[in-house]
Amino acid sequence: MGKIIAVANHKGGVGKTTSVACIGASLVGKGYRVLLVDLDAQQNLTTSLLQEEVEISIYEALIGKAALPIIPLKENLSLVPAGLGLARAEIDLSTRIAREQILKNLLEPVAGEYDFILIDCPPSLGIITTNALTAGEEVIIPLTAEVLPLKGLNMLDEVIDEIRRTINKSLKLGAVFFTRYNNRKLNNIVEDAIKAKYGEIVCTSRIRENISIAEAPATCADIYEYAPTSNGAKDYQALTEELLQRWI
Repeated sequence: MGKIIAVANHKGGVGKTTSVACIGASLVGKGYRVLLVDLDAQQNLTTSLLQEEVEISIYEALIGKAALPIIPLKENLSLVPAGLGLARAEIDLSTRIAREQILKNLLEPVAGEYDFILIDCPPSLGIITTNALTAGEEVIIPLTAEVLPLKGLNMLDEVIDEIRRTINKSLKLGAVFFTRYNNRKLNNIVEDAIKAKYGEIVCTSRIRENISIAEAPATCADIYEYAPTSNGAKDYQALTEELLQRWI
């Protein structure tokens, strides 16, 4: 059965979507079968990988109006797309029985077809992110080395601990890694604070600031197709290899 990994941080702009796309592409390049799940109403992962509009999204599956939509992108890589309806999913799911386990129940029948399932969580800690953390075996946290994202981690820690205690006892915090890293003094100070807090969970691989990472989604190509020799491609390759050492 595929390893289900939630990529989460309730702070926006820290590279969740980029990391899901790039780690997924790197895993595929190593021969693994990968499913990407877009749970963000902004649909950034979906629009960065698909040129056409989708008729059925994860939203329709979550509310029980459709089967889980899985779109093959290329060999060994598939996508469950997001839709605008996710913006109202918090309300639509609020009265559902066992609403925290809907995504888990949707993924279980297909998990055996993949080696890894990566979930792109929205920048919030509501019912959608709770579904991702309930379905996942592990959560990894992308983080920019800035003060505000650092301060917000305590709240995310509390949510992860609560879900582990009550719903998903096997959930673990697998990794914290830095994106948009530039080696300035503030970056170093925040990195030291994160290492003091999380210890060996913090990855040694860092994703440096790189324009190619921002440009690739506009072409519906991954970083390895768009700029295979860029620092972005090299950094995500190194990060994926480090994560694999923890996962396998």
